[in-house]
Amino acid sequence: MTDSYLYAAARTPFGRFSGALAHVRPDDLAAQLISKTLDRTPGLDPAEIDDVVWGNANGAGEDNRNVGRMAVLLAGLPTSVPATTVNRLCGSSLDAALIASRGIESGDMDIVLTGGVESMTRAPWVLPKPERAFPAGDTTAVSTTLGWRLINKRMPKDWTVSLGEANEQLADRFTISRDRQDAFAVRSHHLADKAWNAGFYDDLVVPVTQEDGTALQRDEGIRPGSTTEKLASLVPAFRADGVITAGNASPLSDGASAVLLGSGAAATRIGSDPIARVAGRGVSALDPQLFGFAPVEAANRALKHAGITWSDVSAIELNEAFAVQALACVDAWDVDPQIVNSKGGAIALGHPLGASGGRLLGTLARRLQESRQRWGVAAICIGVGQALAVVLENVTGSNR
Repeated sequence: MTDSYLYAAARTPFGRFSGALAHVRPDDLAAQLISKTLDRTPGLDPAEIDDVVWGNANGAGEDNRNVGRMAVLLAGLPTSVPATTVNRLCGSSLDAALIASRGIESGDMDIVLTGGVESMTRAPWVLPKPERAFPAGDTTAVSTTLGWRLINKRMPKDWTVSLGEANEQLADRFTISRDRQDAFAVRSHHLADKAWNAGFYDDLVVPVTQEDGTALQRDEGIRPGSTTEKLASLVPAFRADGVITAGNASPLSDGASAVLLGSGAAATRIGSDPIARVAGRGVSALDPQLFGFAPVEAANRALKHAGITWSDVSAIELNEAFAVQALACVDAWDVDPQIVNSKGGAIALGHPLGASGGRLLGTLARRLQESRQRWGVAAICIGVGQALAVVLENVTGSNR
C-alpha cells in the first residue's frame, strides 16, 4: 500500500440560481474547470492521467450520459483518458476523491483527476413514463433541481419528508434556536467576504467565461451586509412556526470543483510537490430524515482511521446545507466553533450539489497551508441519510 496525496485543487465561482452561470451547460462548466486545473500543473501530460472520477447529483438533463467523460472530451484531453461519473448526491465529488484515493493506495492508479459539477438552474423537469400508451389523465412535470422526486410508495413517509422538514426535526431534537441559526448564517457571509477580500480564494477559484465573453470572478451568493436583524425578518420556509428560512439554509447554486490526486511517486510526472496527504476516510448512514446529523459519525470514523483525535484537528470544513445541521454536528464533536468554516461556508458561498465536496477538500488543503497546521477534516451530509468525511495531513511544512 502507498499513500495518496492532493496535488492541486480549483473550483469555479459558485453562481446563484438563475444567475451568471445560468446559460452555461454543466458539461461545459466542468470542461472549462478541467482545462484550467490542468493549466496549474503544466508539467503533467494529460495522457498520464489514469482516470477521471467526477461527481454529479442530477444526471437527468445536460449532465446525462456520464458527464465526467463528456467534460474530458470537451476539455480536449486525449480520448485515451477514461472517466466515470459517481452519484452520492451532495457528497458526489467528495466520494469521487475517496474512490480515487483508494485506487491510488491500492496501486491500481497513480494519477487521478476528481471533482464534480452541478447546474441546479438547468436541472430539467421530468415526466414519468406512462404504463400504457395515451393515458386519459393529466401528467405532472417533476422538478429535478433538489430533493425527492418520483418517490416509491413503499418508502415510509417519515423517510421522505422534505429536506427542510427533516432539518426542522433536527432543530426540535437538539433544541437549536432560530437565533443561533441566523447568527451562524451571518457569520458564514461575513467570513466568506473577508476571505475573498484578503485574497484567500484568488488561487482556488478560476473565472468562468460566458457566451458574451464576460467572466464570473467571484461567488454570487455572498451578502456582506447580512445581519441577524435582517435574517430575523424572513418568513419560515417549511413550517408556519418553523425556524428554517432562506437566510439560514444554503441556496440553490451552479458550479464545479476539481481535485488532482496522485501517489508520492507521481510528483515527478505531475511536476510539483503534493500539498496534503489523504490520511483517513469515513462513511456513515442513519435514518434518511436525520441526514443532517450523519457527518458526526463519518468524521469520527475518518479520525479513527487516521489515528488521531479531535484535539489534533486545527481546521474543519463542514458543508453548511442548513445552519441547524452544521450546528448540531459541531455541538456533537465538541470542537472550537472558530476552526469550522473560517473562510465562509455553503450558506454564503453556495451549494451546487455535485461540486461541494471538492470545494471542501480544496479549501481545507489551502487553509492548512496558510496556517501551517497539520490536521484537518472535511465532512458533508448527504440526502437520504448518509455522510462522508476525509482527514487531510498538511505535507507542505507544518507547526507540528
